[in-house]
Amino acid sequence: MSALALAVRDSSTMLRRNLLHVRRYPSLTLNLLLTPIMLLLLFVYVFGDTMSAGIGGGSGPDRSAYIAYLVPGLLLMTIGSTTIGTAVSVSNDMTEGIIARFRTMAIHRPSVLIGHVVGSVLQCMMSVLLVGAVAVAIGFRSTDATVVEWLAAFGLLVLFALALTWIAVGMGLISPNAEAASNNAMPLIFLPLISSAFVPVDSMPGWFQPIAEYQPFTPAIETLRGLLLGTEIGHNGWLALAWCVGLAVLGYFWSTAKFNSDPK
Repeated sequence: MSALALAVRDSSTMLRRNLLHVRRYPSLTLNLLLTPIMLLLLFVYVFGDTMSAGIGGGSGPDRSAYIAYLVPGLLLMTIGSTTIGTAVSVSNDMTEGIIARFRTMAIHRPSVLIGHVVGSVLQCMMSVLLVGAVAVAIGFRSTDATVVEWLAAFGLLVLFALALTWIAVGMGLISPNAEAASNNAMPLIFLPLISSAFVPVDSMPGWFQPIAEYQPFTPAIETLRGLLLGTEIGHNGWLALAWCVGLAVLGYFWSTAKFNSDPK
């Protein structure tokens, strides 16, 4: 069997293994998925009128407009929360001894990480579809987006999921247990809360605006919002792409270096 065929076979096996874990132990995924859904319902039905009136510049409450503003940020927040499960899963593999067993077997070594990454990206996309379905059910519409913009939006979501997944894998590899992995990955949920997901950056205090602006979620949110709603994207598209590629490359080399290092 060629090296490529061996890599594809072993990666497919590891992917199947990780998907079976998700099916057999759905509670972690469900708990992480409930966070963006509950925030969506909370901000729409509890804070929606007040928030929309503030964003609208005094033009009066418009809950439907706020739903449109809110959903792109929550879709990316869904990706961040889902990848926490990846960090926990990787940490469990490292601490429960299965990785040590894999090291002794004649398998394509990177296939272990590839299985986690591909499985996580698929899980992220399923979570995004579910949150998007809830958003459509409560009134979200994207009537102005063209087919090209929809494809670009989907590509951005996949690339963002890939980038955060590699970071989550690295966090799982350095964590001594599942609880530490979950805590280490908490910035993936915390960062969207201080981005432009819920309110525009220019409505924040001046000293806080750089914190919200110069982080990966804000340009990705503004790009996704522009693609789905037809708003101005400006330089955010290139910034979002740069963040995604940079985080993916950083996470990949960090994770593979940690995984290939000799266990202590």
